[in-house]
Amino acid sequence: MRADGSARPELSRQISGLDALELGGRTRRHPAARAWSAVWPMASAVAIALLAWQLVVWSGWKPSYVLPGPADTLPELGRQVTTGSFWGAVGLTMQRAVLGFAVSVLVGTLVGALVTQSSVLRRAVGSLITGLQTMPSIAWFPLAILLFQLSEKAILFVVVLGAAPSIANGLIAGVDYTPPILLRAGKVMGLRGLDLYRHLVLPASLPSFVAGLKQGWAFAWRSLMAGELLVVISSHTSLGVLLSQAREFSQTDAMISYMIVILVVGIVMDRLFGLVDRAIRTRWGLAGD
Repeated sequence: MRADGSARPELSRQISGLDALELGGRTRRHPAARAWSAVWPMASAVAIALLAWQLVVWSGWKPSYVLPGPADTLPELGRQVTTGSFWGAVGLTMQRAVLGFAVSVLVGTLVGALVTQSSVLRRAVGSLITGLQTMPSIAWFPLAILLFQLSEKAILFVVVLGAAPSIANGLIAGVDYTPPILLRAGKVMGLRGLDLYRHLVLPASLPSFVAGLKQGWAFAWRSLMAGELLVVISSHTSLGVLLSQAREFSQTDAMISYMIVILVVGIVMDRLFGLVDRAIRTRWGLAGD
């Protein structure tokens, strides 16, 4: 270091060399190349799935009216997406999904926060939360129908019970793995109680919490589909109702079309959670090249 406080020339060159070494492998790709690298794995998976489906149909394992091939099902799917009744059913299902997931996030976050703040409460209900998470959602429907009859509340009840435990466990795991040195540093800086939880613990547990949210959405979506198949409400046409009607009338091509839509919604939501997870890892400097 020189007398005037500036770095020596050789030290500056060494630092620049280290920066170049760190960044040397990172090259900016053309936007078209990035788009293609994101699209081709999924396109390949879809092509393989369609080929496998068609091979099963060609094998003659089941007659075509029981198991139609892609050539019969995809045109039916195209016809369905042009009808207003189809989009009305999708809208109702997504409305239920968003409401159920929002309530699940609220309940799961509250329960997880309370459990992490009380060792007595953790010993009392910690295993119960895990037990609820592993319990099949369909097992709740007899009780839900008994309590709320065939109503929206019965479906919401099961969706929340299916999703909230995963969200709570995600938050609990994130808090448990918060480095103790961060907690000590927060207390040294004067963070106590709610401020410590809000400004330090929650941000530190965010990756695990997002994983819990992703798993909670998966449970909520599965619970909702089961609910719409079992709890049929008059004048409420949803994806589950359309799926059940197609089965009753032996419209297999329509039934598989609705199943494809349900699968696509799940994939889209998984991609959205993946974007959130990648944004967090990028902010923390954990994203790959």
